[in-house]
Amino acid sequence: MSEVHGQERAAGSEKGRPTMRDALVEAAFRLFSERGFEQTTVDDIVSLAGVGRRSFFRYFPSKEAVVFPDHDGCLADMTAFLAEADPAGDPVEQVCDAARLVLRMYAANPAFSVGRYRLTKQVPNLRIHELSVVWRYERTLAGHLRSRYAARADGGLRADVIAAAVVAAHNYALRSWLRSGGEGDVGAAVDEALQLVVDTWGNGAAGSGSGSADEEVVVMVARRGTPMWRVVQGVEAALEG
Repeated sequence: MSEVHGQERAAGSEKGRPTMRDALVEAAFRLFSERGFEQTTVDDIVSLAGVGRRSFFRYFPSKEAVVFPDHDGCLADMTAFLAEADPAGDPVEQVCDAARLVLRMYAANPAFSVGRYRLTKQVPNLRIHELSVVWRYERTLAGHLRSRYAARADGGLRADVIAAAVVAAHNYALRSWLRSGGEGDVGAAVDEALQLVVDTWGNGAAGSGSGSADEEVVVMVARRGTPMWRVVQGVEAALEG
């Protein structure tokens, strides 16, 4: 996702005037704050926004969806970002960078993000909706990893485990920031969390199984009955040579 594209989405129209979509989101959150989520109807929202009921459903399939107005666009940006990723690059670093697009979306409007977090904690249906959104992000990351690990016997397992780890690390730092009311450097916190994933699973991690094609392989041949100390001595000599 280009950062400019994300900023435009957060700001509304290019000239700074709110779009109809923005007006619906603003009206919805005002009513959720005043009346509560369950007590607010779609009719209430469109009445306050000054638009017709049909206009609401043109942008949002449900009342729950208006609480998460930016995720579909962010998911599309993530998909495009991964499609353009360098095939020679580290796939773990690439999915971590893709996760940072979600962070930028949240950090672009801290007040809205914190308000949504608090509302979601209060309404079980919103929590369920949020989990479905998180699952879509995770599946997108896993899909990229699966394509990169297609030649590995454990490619599918590795892809799913790493995707889950990226989401867990990202959300751990993000939710800590949201619980604080948006205080502190969330970018640094997410970077630290994602670095743990890279250190564990990335191309440079021990046991990653992603060594270069020109890596040397040492083969040691010994007669049956050769003392183990002599076998070890021979291997050490070959490695040092």
